[in-house]
Amino acid sequence: MSDRRKVTVVGAGNVGATCAQVLATRDYAGVVLVDIKEGLPQGKALDVNQMGAVLGYEPNVVGSNSYEETAGSTVVVITAGLPRSPGMSRDDLVSTNEKIVGSVTEQVVAQSPDAILIVVSNPLDAMCHVARNVSGLPKERVFGMAGILDTARFSTFIAWETGSSVKDVQATVLGGHGDQMVPVVSATTVGGVPLRKLVSEERIQSMVERTAKGGGELVNLLGTSAWYAPGAAAAQMVDSIMLDEKRVLPCTAYLEGEYGIDGLYMGVPVKLGSRGIEQIVELDLSDDERAALQASSEAVREVVGVLTT
Repeated sequence: MSDRRKVTVVGAGNVGATCAQVLATRDYAGVVLVDIKEGLPQGKALDVNQMGAVLGYEPNVVGSNSYEETAGSTVVVITAGLPRSPGMSRDDLVSTNEKIVGSVTEQVVAQSPDAILIVVSNPLDAMCHVARNVSGLPKERVFGMAGILDTARFSTFIAWETGSSVKDVQATVLGGHGDQMVPVVSATTVGGVPLRKLVSEERIQSMVERTAKGGGELVNLLGTSAWYAPGAAAAQMVDSIMLDEKRVLPCTAYLEGEYGIDGLYMGVPVKLGSRGIEQIVELDLSDDERAALQASSEAVREVVGVLTT
């Protein structure tokens, strides 16, 4: 691998491979793709490298079944874990993925003690707790990808509904990653115009509903979880850290009193820079939004309660 700074993506499934591919096209870092399945990360890395010759980026992706190659990574994206299969309860998924994410975290931190960890594995909020507990890293350096994806879904629906460019949609989704997410309609605009001025309350509610069930809608269509938007969303977080962009993005962060929530990972807007989470941004929420966020936090606490660590 070249002397560029390094980003590791653990899990060469659809989400991990898409994240690695988007990062490769950005062309500022070497990417290491790690997976336990022999041949899989090596093959995907080779394929992405060969795509560079067509799209014009350098072939700096390495596939590996071990963690030696990851040593000295600036950022590590963890996508490893089992997807939820039919008939599997949320609790089953928690205990299975707790072991996987715990073991991955231990191995990456041993090689890259100064890394920033981005967790993508589900159930997301609970897996952030696992990564933080196992790594012992400060909360600024362990957080999760969910809000960017949820916001991207909401923004897409808003662009279609209003016949506007998605580039002009400014939206924010807070809370747990699931049915209890909280789109902040009061802070949502299209070209600076509040969404409520453009769309009826009824249509807004149906877009909010579709956003909350967005993952499920895709599972029903594909028979598995989505990967293009989630992979790109994780890569956007890596960009903001590696390039010190200080973007304000909704991420799953450890709260200690912000938004009236203590000792829990929740989706909130944060400023992401080279040190990780540099600030948690507290929005002015309406009473309804605050109540919805509180309800969301209780649902997240329930899932976290299943953890053994």
